[in-house]
Amino acid sequence: MSEFDRAVESEVGAVAASWTGRVDGTSGEYLRWHQVVEPYSATAIPGACVFVGFASDEGVRRNRGRTGAVAGPGALRGALASMALPTPLRAYDAGDVIVTGTELEAGQEALANTVSAILDGGHFPIVLGGGHEIAYGTYLGLARSELRRPGARLGILNLDAHFDLRSDPVPSSGTPFRQIAECERADTWQYAVIGISQPSNTRALFDTADRLGVRYLLDDDCGTANLAAVLKFVDDFLAAVDLVYLTIDLDVLPAAVAPGVSAPAAYGVPLETVQAVTDRLAASGKLAICDVAELNPSLDIDNRTARTAARLLHRIATRRPAGIG
Repeated sequence: MSEFDRAVESEVGAVAASWTGRVDGTSGEYLRWHQVVEPYSATAIPGACVFVGFASDEGVRRNRGRTGAVAGPGALRGALASMALPTPLRAYDAGDVIVTGTELEAGQEALANTVSAILDGGHFPIVLGGGHEIAYGTYLGLARSELRRPGARLGILNLDAHFDLRSDPVPSSGTPFRQIAECERADTWQYAVIGISQPSNTRALFDTADRLGVRYLLDDDCGTANLAAVLKFVDDFLAAVDLVYLTIDLDVLPAAVAPGVSAPAAYGVPLETVQAVTDRLAASGKLAICDVAELNPSLDIDNRTARTAARLLHRIATRRPAGIG
């Protein structure tokens, strides 16, 4: 057994309890997520969705946010478990990467290694956070995988109220995309953000975004009346890249929809718009990986935020075509 398989096996008991729920039958027309998710191993059949958790809120703590996102992966699995599948599919769970104490950087490296192994096995990783420091680990895993072939232009689409481009010397949940920018050349990637809240981002952050060529839409311009323009923004983004990493920070949603986050939105982007964007990306054939960040179950109300996030992941997983490109 490889070191990776041993690490995954050690997590099986920890995550299995989350994949439980109602059983109406065992044939295809009755299936729910908890009935199809299996422990992940190197022998997993290619083409499946593979869940991996990133149990961390050290980045949120460093960014002076409200901690609690460390419990996000379990809550997301629990919210997804009983959702009914439109058709039978294969899915696996690779367990959690757990950030111990202040060891964020080591955790991001461990996440990167796990993500690369999943991608190189021919699967679609869905990474469950955790704070938005998840993004740097997810990126490293994709960048180091065989999928990131030479010349392939990477597109990162962030659904977020914040740029997360801080120049702080200590990495946190507010720095991942600046860290990524330092790893890439201007001609090798495109970073785009939907849902930027002007009051939540200083002028310095807007200047940094402009300097790096970041394309963005303000939350003011993402209402349902603006949906056609938002989808045009997404289509233009997709046309300019070869490989897409989608990252969803749940604080992009209105606080009434997503109260269980470190920084709830005073305005936010309607769920209808967010769902339309994720549907477009899932159908594009270019989506290689996605993650969801900032779910804080201790601040949630009736699992509202977890259920919303799970619905988005459910649609992405069940609507994406097989393969990339």
